[in-house]
Amino acid sequence: MVACSVLVGPSAPVGSVPVAVARDVVPNRVMTWNLCNPCRVRNVDRAAEIATYAPQVVGLQEACVRDVERIRADLERYYGLRYHVAYGSVLRDWGRCGGAPWSPGGFGQALLSAAPMTDVVRVRYPDGGSENRGYMAVTTTVGGRSVRVFDTHLAQRRQETVRAEQTRVLAAAVAVHDRAIVLGDFNAVPAAPELRAMWALAADADPGCHPLPTAGCEPTTDWQSTFDYVFLRGIVPLEHRVHPTPYSDHHLLLADLRSASAHP
Repeated sequence: MVACSVLVGPSAPVGSVPVAVARDVVPNRVMTWNLCNPCRVRNVDRAAEIATYAPQVVGLQEACVRDVERIRADLERYYGLRYHVAYGSVLRDWGRCGGAPWSPGGFGQALLSAAPMTDVVRVRYPDGGSENRGYMAVTTTVGGRSVRVFDTHLAQRRQETVRAEQTRVLAAAVAVHDRAIVLGDFNAVPAAPELRAMWALAADADPGCHPLPTAGCEPTTDWQSTFDYVFLRGIVPLEHRVHPTPYSDHHLLLADLRSASAHP
């Protein structure tokens, strides 16, 4: 049995996508996903969901550093997908992320990228609302071209004025870049006034998703609201997809970008 395991290599974990599904990353594909924390979900299952679509860049929210470390390790071990990682933690939270009481785990955003990331910036919003919130930004490669990528999570529930100020801060940072991708959970529907600053700068990866009442945005949450976005500035979308998942109350939102050759 030992000899067999050496020859075959690590087997896929029970309940995950078969290893045969994995492939090289799709170089023009980006994804955003709120992991739902704490939701007591196995990281190996989260890794399997990411491996199914193999994006070039993955923006994660409600991410514990320890969980992302395990997800990243499982992506390489079971699927051969190697990602660089950058963290945008805004809290040290023992209740959510574990660790020793005197050294709690980091909680916030994280970015996985198949290409190296440079010029990492981490910003806490001046007013986080009911808890600290922020954004992170990196420069990396998507579709063979350099691009600035942002990942954010805005204030939750009925904190519209807080989100409006957070969006203003984020939009000011995005505006200085001709090419940018903004991933995240904005906790607001497309027509919400607090998103006006983003709509003035960028379009959603879904051409039918816009701030007008006639918008045809697909829901990205289990409660049938559109809270998650892939905003594009200076980049044309090729295709977008929303995939419900049993491992979070937010769906996986993916976008393939026209700046590179299309993949199936």
